[in-house]
Amino acid sequence: MNKQDRQLKFERYCDAYQEAGLRPRGRGSRRTHFIAMGLSLWCACIARETAHSRQTADDLLEARIEQEDAELKEDAKLWNVELPTLGGKQFWTDHRWWNGWRVQYNSTLDHWRLIDPNHVRKAWGGKQAMLDELQRIQSAAPSSSAPKEVVFLMHGLMRTSGSMKPIEAELARVDAQILEIHPESHSARQAIPFSYASTRDPIAKHAAAFRELVENLPGTPQISVVGHSMGNIVFRHAIGDWQRNGDPQGVLPRLNRVVMLGPPNQGSAFAKRLSRMGLFEMITGNSGMQLGPAWENFGHALGTPPCPFGIVAGDISKSPIQNPLIKGASDGVVTVEEARLDGLTEIVSVPVLHSFLMSNPTAVRATVSFLSGNGLQNAIED
Repeated sequence: MNKQDRQLKFERYCDAYQEAGLRPRGRGSRRTHFIAMGLSLWCACIARETAHSRQTADDLLEARIEQEDAELKEDAKLWNVELPTLGGKQFWTDHRWWNGWRVQYNSTLDHWRLIDPNHVRKAWGGKQAMLDELQRIQSAAPSSSAPKEVVFLMHGLMRTSGSMKPIEAELARVDAQILEIHPESHSARQAIPFSYASTRDPIAKHAAAFRELVENLPGTPQISVVGHSMGNIVFRHAIGDWQRNGDPQGVLPRLNRVVMLGPPNQGSAFAKRLSRMGLFEMITGNSGMQLGPAWENFGHALGTPPCPFGIVAGDISKSPIQNPLIKGASDGVVTVEEARLDGLTEIVSVPVLHSFLMSNPTAVRATVSFLSGNGLQNAIED
């Protein structure tokens, strides 16, 4: 570079320096001013070119993301080892279901996976990759008819889908009897245990996952629901969401029958009292607080089932052992009055603790009886 070119470059730096609104302090050395003006030019150029290059930068970023996504997919093929799992115990939430296959999300790890009906992890990674893999499996499978009716089994706070197995078994037993008497019948119901990380996220997020799963079921089956404790509140929140935000898949008209086991439909005074202890929120998470001290600001988001629904409440008032933190007849956690909900079809009480309502033979028999179009009370009296 000759002397004239250096002088021209120096003048350009000076112009940029002044454009940036900066002035050199003191006389200093030429090298100091040269470096300062160079930095100023860089800042000015960045500011000047940002508006013009935003679209170009976005395009480059998008291309880079696509490249990295492709690389991740290739890495996933190398490391995506099939592993047995527990099916989702307090950490995983179902977002898709198809013939026992489930796409699940772990909010703690921000991680997705696909598991088969035997709870074996078949793939892991991003959500879209899991949906694509499930679609591939569906396309490769022999065609089969979608169930005409599904029964969702929704566990309670700090429980898992395994706690609802007695009801699932009773449904299977009753349906087998129907098929034995009427071989031509194809009305067997498909039970779907809904797993969700009850202590990890707020109830609204559980409800959003449930809505996503229901809206993407194969076909347009009739839908029944059995909920235990907070599972009913998750379901009621989903109803409220459909009522407020729209129901594009027409789920609400397909709701058939609902049974609520020990539902805290009016919130939980017990949870409110326990919340005064710091450990309560740590153990139960945001969801537990919403059932207690946050209920007044939360309860308005819940809907009421627009179909026949029955309630099975526990009542251990005749037991010598009572919960001193609860007033009135209760199952030790939820009072009979807290379980009530306007519009109910039928309510019965059984002398069972809250945690055993979904496994008590009488309550289970009454639940399946109601789902089959009969009454709760009739099953209890038999």
